[in-house]
Amino acid sequence: MSINSHAWDCPHGKEFVRAIILSFMAISTMGVSEVHAQKQLSAVVVTASRFEENSNEVPATVKVITREQIVQSSAQNVVEVLSQLGGLLTSGFNLGQLGLGASVDLGGYGATANSNTLVLIDGQKLNPIDSSTVAWESLSMNQIDRIEILQGGASVQYGNGAVGGVINIITNSSREEATKLKSRLGSFSTLFNSAFVSRNDGDILIQSALNTANTQGWRQNAAANSYAFNMKGVKFLTPSDRVSAEVFLSHANAQSPGGVVGRVGQSNAQLAKFNNVGATNTGDNAGIKLAASYSFNALWRFEGESVYRTRSSQGYAPYYESADSVANGYPGGPTQTNIQSSEYSLTPRLKADWDQWGSSVVGYDFSHAQELSGNVYGALAQQAILANQYATDPGNPYYNNLLADKQSAALVSHSVYLIHRLPLNAKLELSGGFRRQLQSTSAYDSNISSASALIQNSSFSANAFDVALNYRYLPKQRVYVKWNQSFRFANIDEFWGFDPNSYARIFSGALKPQIAQTLEGGGQWQFTQTLLTASLFQSTTHKEIKYNPTTFYNTNDANAIARTGVMLDATYKINEQWSVAGGGKYQQSDYVSGPQAHQSVALVPQWLLNARSQYTIDRRWWVGGDIHYVGSQYPDSNPTVTSTLNQTAGYFVANGLINFHSGPWETRLTIKNMTNTRYASTSGYGFVSQPGGTGLNSYYYYPGEKRAFYLSLQYTL
Repeated sequence: MSINSHAWDCPHGKEFVRAIILSFMAISTMGVSEVHAQKQLSAVVVTASRFEENSNEVPATVKVITREQIVQSSAQNVVEVLSQLGGLLTSGFNLGQLGLGASVDLGGYGATANSNTLVLIDGQKLNPIDSSTVAWESLSMNQIDRIEILQGGASVQYGNGAVGGVINIITNSSREEATKLKSRLGSFSTLFNSAFVSRNDGDILIQSALNTANTQGWRQNAAANSYAFNMKGVKFLTPSDRVSAEVFLSHANAQSPGGVVGRVGQSNAQLAKFNNVGATNTGDNAGIKLAASYSFNALWRFEGESVYRTRSSQGYAPYYESADSVANGYPGGPTQTNIQSSEYSLTPRLKADWDQWGSSVVGYDFSHAQELSGNVYGALAQQAILANQYATDPGNPYYNNLLADKQSAALVSHSVYLIHRLPLNAKLELSGGFRRQLQSTSAYDSNISSASALIQNSSFSANAFDVALNYRYLPKQRVYVKWNQSFRFANIDEFWGFDPNSYARIFSGALKPQIAQTLEGGGQWQFTQTLLTASLFQSTTHKEIKYNPTTFYNTNDANAIARTGVMLDATYKINEQWSVAGGGKYQQSDYVSGPQAHQSVALVPQWLLNARSQYTIDRRWWVGGDIHYVGSQYPDSNPTVTSTLNQTAGYFVANGLINFHSGPWETRLTIKNMTNTRYASTSGYGFVSQPGGTGLNSYYYYPGEKRAFYLSLQYTL
């Protein structure tokens, strides 16, 4: 395991919310029986209530990335889809060409984005129970039907972790038969191959997808490969009722070049850090999913899933087995880290349609997860330990002649929730919901630096609720206002920290659930050729779970943190040949009180902007491009010094493509980072190890990839 209140003070925000409320009060009385006549055709979404519903009736900002948009973009993996089409902040230590190990931040949480942004596939959680990132390599681009991005807290619907927002990747269940074969070759000896087959035999659908990716990377020690296989079978009972079974497997192996000392642009960004040379990380994921949906009658509908998944990963760092490492201090880290985890979840739910009295959703979520991990020290390090070489050094005690670290943890969660939507008249709807979740944890830790094993058991509960008004004042035009409370529990890595003197692992304490309360208002306006979405939000987080670099362990921050922002997204079809889209987000994440009052949270840029365009030359040729901007941000550091540091510069990244289509064949040339911008998605400031056993406080960064070219060929039958 790795260790790693504002009032609504924006005057424009006050005016915005007040205008919405006054609009609601001014509605003329209308009969509830007219509700169904007001429903307009628009996108179907499931993320807001876990059942399909018209997006025009959802009191939230839900951005839908369609299959067509994904296919026509320059994105090569899901992470790039979220960045280039979703306008989201993506970052990581070694994203490279395959997007492995990426973090996605929906709510402005910086270093803890992984635990505050919930990622789902068909409504099922993909986030691991520790601080690791989502296994993006397990997601097949060919199987994605659409991606729904819900901004803001959604713990009523999904429970733990749905604080900053939810990304729900919806897979294709179309009964249309298809065969697609695709190969892409590009810079840095990068090769992508994919195959997708869908067959329909009456009321039975069978789909399978295979993806492979390999690259040497543009940096030293940056080679990576990944493989994923997925097969799904669906039995249609009726056009809307079905049962399904799915199996999925994935493997990824990536070298780890580490950070670059200095600020962006300094040092040789292509060289790996000295103690990262030869370092690798390998991960394997597997699972099975059973799902069913059935309408008992016009009133009741059931949906539910049962999922079992496993994960194993191995990290290897040969430097810590070297004579140089031992001679210049002590075994500063294990040569190998192994993790084995499994999780079982059960998610049944019922929806009742009460006609003029609205609809209700009631559900129960259960999960049981466990993880075993261990650190293994190399032969030279073991010799030093057995010889008690450092027993006289108070900074480096070794106890009991242990030769490995061992940890284990188990997590059991139960929660129930209720959501109800009540039409007040044909245009105005009131909705609300409540969830209570109980989570029990047990953890064990034995390591070479502690005199005895540490055992911890804890149980906490948390409540989530929301209430919203949605006003569809004209066909395909609506505004809404929403207030909600969401939560997250500590992940199992956050149980532990380090003693700053002995470096022995210590228990962080029984961390309480983190609570966030959010007020949000927004709307969606659809005209003939234009779709416009906008929202304004203000969130205050209490007892935020954060790593404290001063104490070397995780804590519930005693100081509240406020996050305020505004979002805008628009698409416009100029004519039959040319379409444009763009949007952006302005966000401010600041401490409300305490020693860091009014200081910004690290790794949270104020501005995120994106734009894209596509132009069809004729029925065979079209060109497209996209550009996104990430504003300046403070590097990850000790919060007490963050405001004194230089911000990491903002950056633009532009991509372009040209596409040729003829019959079943499609050829595409893609240029990534066209201007060869030098940038870093992640940066920090702190103690950095140096060769010879020395170290210093310094800036460091993880560089983004330079300009690259890719040529792809696809055959569709």
